[in-house]
Amino acid sequence: MGAAEFHAHLKTGATTVCRCWAVSRRDGRVFGFTDHDLDLEFGGISFRARTGLSASALQQTTGLAVDNAEAVGALSDAAVTEEDLVAGRFDGAAVEAWLVNWVRVEDRILQFRGSLGEISHAGGSFRAELRGLTEALNQPQGRVFQRDCQAALGDRKCGFDVMREGYSAEAPVDEVEGGQTFRFAAFGDFAEGWFDHGRLVVLSGAAVGLVGVVKSDRLSAGVRILDLWQALGPGIRTGDLVRFEAGCDRRLDTCRVKFCNIKNFRGFPHVPGEDWLGAYPTSATRNDGGSLAK
Repeated sequence: MGAAEFHAHLKTGATTVCRCWAVSRRDGRVFGFTDHDLDLEFGGISFRARTGLSASALQQTTGLAVDNAEAVGALSDAAVTEEDLVAGRFDGAAVEAWLVNWVRVEDRILQFRGSLGEISHAGGSFRAELRGLTEALNQPQGRVFQRDCQAALGDRKCGFDVMREGYSAEAPVDEVEGGQTFRFAAFGDFAEGWFDHGRLVVLSGAAVGLVGVVKSDRLSAGVRILDLWQALGPGIRTGDLVRFEAGCDRRLDTCRVKFCNIKNFRGFPHVPGEDWLGAYPTSATRNDGGSLAK
């Protein structure tokens, strides 16, 4: 059945169609959901019924307007779990939605392709925003004239290899509190604060692949304590292997002294600040166009 025949089937008023959604996470796992009362399978994906997932009417427009919809579902051990949501495993996951003839699943129309946006959960259920492909056009483009570097440490623009010796380390977790505070026996000769603004990457255990941003890195009585800005969730356990990556506050001095990467600095450190813009000439100082600093 082609597209024309499928539309003709819809116009009969006595249809055998349902909706199916495929959610592909960044870690490679794919989840299939359907609002039909029986499981369906096509494209190598099993679409499970009784998962409690449904979606609001999809708003699609021509031109460059952003398509949007909302998916609502129930948390379960077999599909979407609260632990995975808290850990951010579904953040930015790719989504495809079909209208499917459940009598003959080969007859289907792809209605939506995009990604998951903001996700909230409470009371055993979750609510997720669906963002269309045109969402990428809603992102800021170009560079911003600011003092701090606009690149992220280790990305293509920065070009710095954080895996080189002296800028990363691996160690098992000695103690974890709330998935946010980690304690380790002191390792290496890293100065206190070396990992501020850096990353903590989980390399083993149930939370493998999760990444947290370090809020503070401090030493106390021979113990290294790292606090994250946001908890990684309950999946991480004592003994799990993690990797620390040095942090960058994106300042010029840090780029030059800590990373020796000044040639790739992506900021504008000499842009005049608000004090300079508000300055005015006086008879007590030299007004020769030079630096206003005393």
